[in-house]
Amino acid sequence: MANSAAVMSMYDEPMWESIRAHDWHLQQCDDCAEWRYPPGPCCPHCLSPRSTWRPLSGRGEIASWVVFHRQYFDNWPPPYNVVAVKLAEGPLVISNLTGPEPEGSWIGRPVAVAYGTDAAGTLIPQMRLAE
Repeated sequence: MANSAAVMSMYDEPMWESIRAHDWHLQQCDDCAEWRYPPGPCCPHCLSPRSTWRPLSGRGEIASWVVFHRQYFDNWPPPYNVVAVKLAEGPLVISNLTGPEPEGSWIGRPVAVAYGTDAAGTLIPQMRLAE
């Protein structure tokens, strides 16, 4: 088995720098204003290469979730949850939920970014239930 790790490219580095500063930024297209995730060289909506790194609100809602009971990575012992979160700005991101788990359905529950570290000590954006 292996540890999970972020794949770093020249497009990802500004995002990870902002995460390390506890102020998650994503690219926003300068021409059509759509948010870009994952980071890349051009807007997937209008194909413009122009974008600006802007801070996220840190808010979103759970679109889907799963709890894994099998170990796939050494640094994520089971059981652990994975959530797909639709950010307030639009992009869908994959993370995990920290803190208490929701009672009943998780779908549609509001969440906020909470920064934490993985087993390798890397700062990562996680989600927590919003109040």
